[in-house]
Formats: sequence, structure tokens, C-alpha cells
Amino acid sequence: MKKVLFLICFFFIASLFANESVAYEKLSLKDAQEIVKKDNLEINIAKFDKQVASLGEKIALGYSFGKLDAQMLGLRSNDAGNVFGFKLQSREATFGDFGFSEFLSGVGGAIGASGGDFASFANMMADPKMSGELLNTTPKDLNFPDDRNHFDFKLTYALPLYTGGKLSYYRDISKKMVKMGELDRQKVEALKMYEVRKTYYDISLLYQFESDLTKIRENIEKLKKSTTLLRDEGYARKTDLLEVEAKLSNVERMLFSSQTNRDLAYEFLSFLLNAEVKSIKKLPLNVVEHNVTLEDILVKNRDIQKAKLGLEIQSKMLLVSKASFKPEIGAFAEYGSSDDKFLNDFKEHDRYTIGVQAKLNILNGGIDSAKIEQEKVKRLKVKKQIELATKGITLLYDKINTEIKNLDKQIDSIKKEIELMDEIYLSYQERYKEGLASINDVVIKQSLQIEKLLKLVELQNSRNEKVSQIFKLAY
Repeated sequence: MKKVLFLICFFFIASLFANESVAYEKLSLKDAQEIVKKDNLEINIAKFDKQVASLGEKIALGYSFGKLDAQMLGLRSNDAGNVFGFKLQSREATFGDFGFSEFLSGVGGAIGASGGDFASFANMMADPKMSGELLNTTPKDLNFPDDRNHFDFKLTYALPLYTGGKLSYYRDISKKMVKMGELDRQKVEALKMYEVRKTYYDISLLYQFESDLTKIRENIEKLKKSTTLLRDEGYARKTDLLEVEAKLSNVERMLFSSQTNRDLAYEFLSFLLNAEVKSIKKLPLNVVEHNVTLEDILVKNRDIQKAKLGLEIQSKMLLVSKASFKPEIGAFAEYGSSDDKFLNDFKEHDRYTIGVQAKLNILNGGIDSAKIEQEKVKRLKVKKQIELATKGITLLYDKINTEIKNLDKQIDSIKKEIELMDEIYLSYQERYKEGLASINDVVIKQSLQIEKLLKLVELQNSRNEKVSQIFKLAY
């Protein structure tokens, strides 16, 4: 029973790990692009940047609701000013705290000395010496109070009523920054789509190249067999066989190089998808047309959209700078209570303060005017950047299309040359068997055949890359 349970647990854990490490086989380009959108690490990082911008929008909105603070203060002091202030704040100050007990004792002495006669008492109080002694008395209760605790709790709320439009402008800017983050994410996504598409073309091209090289290798192996038979019969030399073997070795080296490059391309594709890709559905290597117009690119291109969005942001920043010359008005409210014991008789000792503050910038050394001019220059710079980006992308679009047309002509030409070289090679192979051509002639024709094949692969790869660049411009 224990063994059965162990096996069940083992297979369950193994299935969990198997699900974590997905390996794709015969993966189509469309499916690969969907996986990249979901799992690519760089795209996911760009999503985090967008989330940061979205939180910035919430922060900008939050300033409009003001700020509420709660504060609790606990103190103990025998400082005369502090103790007297504590008692006043908690509404517990008495005349005795002012030192009136000592003042009244002096007044009482004067009344006793006057024998109850008010006129005599008035004359005594009018005497500068007597009044001076009373007024110069240092009250011990006021100057040397006992230690006192002080617990103060208060709620403070500050609300901006009018800021010259700054808060609304900052909210608009934060919303546009969210759009900017989304454009950045889309740009990264477009780049990954371009890289996936190009990698698929590269792998498909390498498969085709290997297939063509395999046919050439088979032809050379047939030639090797024929040369071996001819040498055995005395119609061919040993050097003829060595030349064929050298050419066969060269083709096998090229095959090995192509296979390693294909493996490397699969590793890069796995990196893009953040999952292992063992095989793909090969793409047809026919001439692919992009069907993307310049008008589509100028509307959809992310760099141009970002530049236009940057111009809108810069316009808002100009309004923010101009708002410095407008007044700022804010409201303030505070409610609290104080006592020598924590939250004791809260309602009896509570207090409130409300108010409004208005502030207007009169003079700031010309800084605000300079900031306005600075934002105007920045705005003008962004407008020129949009113009430059538009013209630059137009020029790049025309350049790539011209290069594609030139590559089409070269590909058509090289295909005809390869077809001719195939016929010439077969012809020379037959002539060699009949003794009408040397093995060196056959090998030379074989080399030219391979050279043309390599050139075709290079041209096809260049064309596919140019088409991918057109798609990349549109996104």
C-alpha cells in the first residue's frame, strides 16, 4: 500500500513539473506570436511600466481630494510656558495658575492695614511703593509649576479650492502618460513580433538550404561511387577521387554549419517565447508582399504617435507654468482635544479651527516667466521632432521598398542561374563518365552551383528581413 501511495505521489509531482516546462512542437507562426504577447519577458516588463503610469494617474487625482491627517502627541514637562500652554489648550487654566494667590494675599494685607476704610485702602494702593511691591511679586505658581502630562489628539484636513488649473492639468498629463506607457508596451510587442517573424523565416530558409545541400551531397556521393568504379577500372586517377571527397567534405561542413545555426535560431525563438520550442511549421518561401501603405504607417507608427502625445503633454506643461501667475486658494479645518490623561473627557476639552488661505505670486525674480518661455521652446522642439520623424519614416519606407524591388530582380535572376547551373553540372557529370571532361571541371561546376545556392539564400533572407521591417514600421 505504501508503495502504491508513493508511486501516485511521484507521478503527481512529475506531472506538475511537466506542466511547468512546456515544449512546443510544430508550432505555427500565429500561435507563436500569441504566446509571445502573453509570456515574453520584455513585454511583461513593459506592462509593469504601464501599471506604474496608471498608479501615477491615481496619485494625480488624489491631490484634488485634499489631505486628512490624524496626530497624537504625548508630552510631560515642568517648563512654565509649556505647562501654562498645556492647561490653556485643555481648557483647565485657573486664576491660580497666573499667581493670583500671592497677589491677593498682598491686597488682603493692604485691606487689613487700612482697617477696613476704603478711602485709606485706595490711598495705599495708589502709593507707587505699595503698587510696585504688588506688581513686582514673582508668582511661584506661574513660574515654578508642578510637572504635567499632556496628551493632544487632532484631525487636520487641508483642501485645495483653486490652484490656477494646475491639478486638472496634472491629471490630464498623468492620463496621457498612461497612453504613453501603452504605446511603449505596443512598441516592444511589435519588436518581438518582428523578431519572431524573422526567426521563423530564418529557420524555414535554413531548412530549405539544408534540403538543397542534401540533394547536392547525394549527387556528389553518386559521383564518388562513379569515380571509384572508374578508378578501379583504370579510367580515373586517385586525385580525381580525392577532389570529389574534398568537395563532399565541404558540403557536409556547410550542412553542419547550417544545422548549428538552425539550433541557435531555435534557442532564440525559445527565449522570445519564454518556453522551449522543438519544431515549427515551416513558412513558404514564396515572395511575400507586405501590402502596407505609407498612409497606414504614418497613422499607426508608434514613434509618431508618441511624438504627438508628447506635444500634447508639453502643451499642458505650458499651461502649468502659466498657472503660477494665478492665485491659489485653500481651505483648512482642524478638530482636536487635549488633557493630562489619555483621551480623558474628550468632548469637554475639544476644540476646532477653520480657515481659508489665498496666495498670489507677486515677484519671483523672473523665474516663472523664464519657465514659460522654456516650456514654449520645448513645445516647439517636439513639433520639429514630429516633422522630422514623419519625413524620416517616409524616406525609410521608400528606401526599403526600393531595396525589395532590387532584391526581387536579383532573386529572379539567381534562380535562373541556378537552374542553368544544375543542367550544366549534370551535363559535366555525364561527360566525365564518358571521359570528355576532367573531374576538376565537374567539381568547379559543383562549386559554382553551391555558390549560386548560397547567394540565393542570402538574397531571400535579405528580402524577408526588408518585408519584416515594413511590418515593423507600421506598428
